[in-house]
Amino acid sequence: MHIRFLLALAGAALFHSGAALADPPARVARLAYVAGPVSFSAAGADDWQTAGINRPLVAGDRLWTAAGARDEVQAGPAAVRMGGETLVTLLNADDTKTQLQLSQGRLNLRVRQLRPDEVLEVDTPNLAFSIRKPGHYRLQVDASGNATEVAVVDGQGEAYGDNTSYLVDPGQAYRFTGTGLQDFSVSQLPPADDFDRWAAQRDRRLEHPVAARYVSSDVVGYEDLDDNGDWRDVPGYGNVWVPTHVASDWAPYRDGHWAWVDPWGWTWVDDAPWGFAVSHYGRWAQTPAGWGWVPGPVVQRPVYAPALVVFLGAATLMVGQRDPGVAWFPLGPREVYRPAYRASQVYVTNINTSNTVINKTQITNVYNNVNITNVRYVNRQAVTAVPARAFAQAQPVRQNVARVAPQALAAAPLAAAPSLKPQRPAALGGGQGGARPAPAILARPVVAKTAPAEAAVRSMAPKPAQGVAQAAANVHMVRAARPTMPMPAAAQQLAQKGGAHGPAAAAPASTPLPLAARPMKPGEIPPQALLRWPATPAQPAHARECIRPSCNMRRRNRGRRRGSIL
Repeated sequence: MHIRFLLALAGAALFHSGAALADPPARVARLAYVAGPVSFSAAGADDWQTAGINRPLVAGDRLWTAAGARDEVQAGPAAVRMGGETLVTLLNADDTKTQLQLSQGRLNLRVRQLRPDEVLEVDTPNLAFSIRKPGHYRLQVDASGNATEVAVVDGQGEAYGDNTSYLVDPGQAYRFTGTGLQDFSVSQLPPADDFDRWAAQRDRRLEHPVAARYVSSDVVGYEDLDDNGDWRDVPGYGNVWVPTHVASDWAPYRDGHWAWVDPWGWTWVDDAPWGFAVSHYGRWAQTPAGWGWVPGPVVQRPVYAPALVVFLGAATLMVGQRDPGVAWFPLGPREVYRPAYRASQVYVTNINTSNTVINKTQITNVYNNVNITNVRYVNRQAVTAVPARAFAQAQPVRQNVARVAPQALAAAPLAAAPSLKPQRPAALGGGQGGARPAPAILARPVVAKTAPAEAAVRSMAPKPAQGVAQAAANVHMVRAARPTMPMPAAAQQLAQKGGAHGPAAAAPASTPLPLAARPMKPGEIPPQALLRWPATPAQPAHARECIRPSCNMRRRNRGRRRGSIL
């Protein structure tokens, strides 16, 4: 089939009109590790493909691990490890919100840090779990979708249900059924198993990483650099990371494929385990030791880019008889990255200053000049070219590299991106056919405290033909407000919610209960929630959440509003 290739200079109109629209997120999630059969479904798609590492993940993307498989997703402040037979959907993945839907299976989460405005939430068919502090967490939804187990190894979280929320402190493990947190059992933390030990082994890479001296901790994937390269002080560039064990003809953006990821468009997906950070942040330079990656300023929060490259127009490439071809080369230090997608001037400034040392005036000049052909680039001779068909179909670049005459490369105009529309493999993720979860698992509803992104709601539809309104019916929103009722009434309601199926007894003043795994009896308060009610006048609501310092789990009556999330 003849593929017409048009220069992307026309994309400059989109570039300048971006100020009227929202900028893309400054960060994305990443599929960092895969072992065994793991499937991926892109946002808005109903097809499932085999999942590969370094795929950027956005709201609406879904991952399914088959029996015996496991993977790791780096999502915002958390490393999320999925066990076998687990389905996870990204409900939100932006600069301040990381929201996951766990429909079935097991998650282990390691949360490194939480900024004051950060939202980190895991939603299941039974509850919404909001993580409040850094730590280690385990969540599991049974195969029927009727029960959710929540364990806080260290840290703190809050479970939300209908008109109810529980604060879960370190060392606690609970099993909830239903959506009101009324039926639950309490137990000690289970002993570590093989999955926990694997997760702990992954965590150890973060204990004392050398890369943390030179790279911002917000650079996704920086922890993979230590085992795959060396840091060197290069005159003119400073601290540079040089990869080891690469092919003699290796060059940046040559071992991997191109995929279409909204809202950025054409996005590089690297094959190397260490390839994410060096493909989406920083710049590349040729040093006496070979190719070296030059990171951006350590003190600045970096902005993710789909690929820090410059494309060559196809008018004179002609890598085949009827295929004009696509070619690109990596940006060097102090060179301006010009997005092909819609973006404001503030965004363009931030994506450049956070990834390389550069003068803001230079960025402004490039932003205001639609002609990028008169810029001299240090890496222009390091071009990789492939047939346009291979590019648009997300085929491996290494296997499709085409030779282009130096005269043609020198004469080719520069562009921000090729004007190729993605063909089916690139739009779906670029993998082969993967296993699909059972329809019943895909159709399970979810309890959520934070409203999911619209792209995620569309992915919840059991059938692609369903609209947002129909899909939104699968989202059960819960809202909570601090209690305003007198304390004795609050205590009585707390007792009534302790797993009762019959008449509820009054809450005892203070009776220690064993921390044993068992269902709660009617009228019984969970052992971590025992309260002493003093014979003093009621205090303000904010002062009477938990009277005893030893309270490990606090019951709060919450107001709830049900309504559309859109």
